[in-house]
Amino acid sequence: MFGLRLPELLIILVVLLLLFGTKKLPELGDSLGKGIRAFKNAAERGLRDDEDDAKEVKSSDQLPLGTATKAPAKPETENVNKGKASA
Repeated sequence: MFGLRLPELLIILVVLLLLFGTKKLPELGDSLGKGIRAFKNAAERGLRDDEDDAKEVKSSDQLPLGTATKAPAKPETENVNKGKASA
Protein backbone atom coordinates (compact mmCIF):
# COMPACT_ATOMS: atom_id res chain seq x y z
CA MET A 1 0.00 0.00 0.00
CA PHE A 2 2.11 2.89 -1.30
CA GLY A 3 5.14 1.57 0.58
CA LEU A 4 3.70 2.70 3.94
CA ARG A 5 4.26 0.37 6.85
CA LEU A 6 2.93 0.44 10.39
CA PRO A 7 5.36 3.06 11.80
CA GLU A 8 4.61 5.53 8.98
CA LEU A 9 0.87 5.02 9.36
CA LEU A 10 1.06 5.58 13.12
CA ILE A 11 3.00 8.83 12.65
CA ILE A 12 0.41 10.06 10.12
CA LEU A 13 -2.42 9.14 12.52
CA VAL A 14 -0.79 11.00 15.42
CA VAL A 15 -0.25 14.11 13.26
CA LEU A 16 -3.90 14.01 12.12
CA LEU A 17 -5.08 13.68 15.71
CA LEU A 18 -2.96 16.66 16.74
CA LEU A 19 -4.19 18.79 13.85
CA PHE A 20 -7.91 18.01 13.93
CA GLY A 21 -8.59 16.62 17.38
CA THR A 22 -10.55 13.56 18.39
CA LYS A 23 -13.97 15.08 17.69
CA LYS A 24 -13.31 16.33 14.18
CA LEU A 25 -11.45 13.28 12.86
CA PRO A 26 -14.51 10.95 12.63
CA GLU A 27 -16.50 13.72 10.93
CA LEU A 28 -13.74 14.17 8.37
CA GLY A 29 -13.64 10.41 7.74
CA ASP A 30 -17.41 10.29 7.22
CA SER A 31 -17.30 13.23 4.83
CA LEU A 32 -14.44 11.70 2.89
CA GLY A 33 -16.24 8.35 2.63
CA LYS A 34 -19.46 9.96 1.44
CA GLY A 35 -17.56 11.97 -1.14
CA ILE A 36 -15.78 8.91 -2.50
CA ARG A 37 -19.06 6.95 -2.69
CA ALA A 38 -20.80 9.80 -4.51
CA PHE A 39 -17.91 10.07 -6.96
CA LYS A 40 -17.97 6.32 -7.69
CA ASN A 41 -21.76 6.33 -8.20
CA ALA A 42 -21.58 9.31 -10.54
CA ALA A 43 -18.74 7.73 -12.52
CA GLU A 44 -20.62 4.43 -12.88
CA ARG A 45 -23.82 6.24 -13.87
CA GLY A 46 -21.91 8.26 -16.44
CA LEU A 47 -20.36 5.13 -17.94
CA ARG A 48 -23.76 3.44 -18.15
CA ASP A 49 -25.27 6.52 -19.81
CA ASP A 50 -22.42 6.62 -22.33
CA GLU A 51 -22.95 2.95 -23.19
CA ASP A 52 -26.70 3.51 -23.62
CA ASP A 53 -26.08 6.51 -25.87
CA ALA A 54 -23.63 4.52 -27.98
CA LYS A 55 -26.23 1.77 -28.47
CA GLU A 56 -28.92 4.25 -29.53
CA VAL A 57 -26.81 6.10 -32.09
CA LYS A 58 -26.89 4.42 -35.48
CA SER A 59 -25.29 5.59 -38.64
CA SER A 60 -27.16 5.55 -41.96
CA ASP A 61 -25.18 2.39 -42.87
CA GLN A 62 -26.83 0.52 -40.00
CA LEU A 63 -30.39 1.66 -40.77
CA PRO A 64 -32.63 -0.40 -43.07
CA LEU A 65 -32.84 0.86 -46.65
CA GLY A 66 -35.12 3.83 -47.15
CA THR A 67 -35.13 4.85 -43.49
CA ALA A 68 -32.17 7.19 -43.51
CA THR A 69 -33.28 10.60 -42.36
CA LYS A 70 -32.38 13.84 -44.04
CA ALA A 71 -31.68 17.12 -42.35
CA PRO A 72 -34.79 19.29 -42.13
CA ALA A 73 -35.07 21.84 -44.90
CA LYS A 74 -34.54 25.45 -43.93
CA PRO A 75 -37.61 27.62 -44.44
CA GLU A 76 -37.21 29.98 -47.36
CA THR A 77 -36.93 33.61 -46.33
CA GLU A 78 -39.08 36.15 -48.03
CA ASN A 79 -37.40 38.39 -50.52
CA VAL A 80 -37.34 41.87 -49.01
CA ASN A 81 -37.11 43.50 -52.42
CA LYS A 82 -40.32 41.97 -53.87
CA GLY A 83 -41.50 45.20 -55.42
CA LYS A 84 -38.15 46.11 -56.98
CA ALA A 85 -37.04 44.62 -60.26
CA SER A 86 -33.68 42.94 -60.16
CA ALA A 87 -31.19 43.80 -62.85
